[in-house]
Amino acid sequence: MKRVLSHVAVALAVTIGAASACAQMAQGGGEWGHGQPMSADQRLQMMTKQLNLTSDQQQQVKPILENEQQQMQALHQDSSLSQQDRMGKMRQIRESTASQVKPILNADQQAKYQQMMSHQGHRGGMEQGHAPQDQPNPQ
Repeated sequence: MKRVLSHVAVALAVTIGAASACAQMAQGGGEWGHGQPMSADQRLQMMTKQLNLTSDQQQQVKPILENEQQQMQALHQDSSLSQQDRMGKMRQIRESTASQVKPILNADQQAKYQQMMSHQGHRGGMEQGHAPQDQPNPQ
């Protein structure tokens, strides 16, 4: 009986913890809340951490990310586009941003950035508010 109660207590604790984490993320308490695009500052912060950007690189990258954010917001507000056209334009904006960011980075940073961008395409993209993560695909 004690064993069953122990298992129930553990299951309850896990459930409460998961519910609390989900509620915090839904209220924007997560590092990058799901469903909300990351701001240019958040993306710069993530890139600085993952690519070890210098302060000079940060100053050069920030306006590029801000420009991309403005273009993406305008694109999301344009209801005249089909889903396919919108996705094509998003891809063009991302490629333009990448082509502007890459020359600012050194060779190691460029390789990491390319990896980040390939993860972005497979996991919904940073513009959807998802930071790249190194997690195995569930099977």
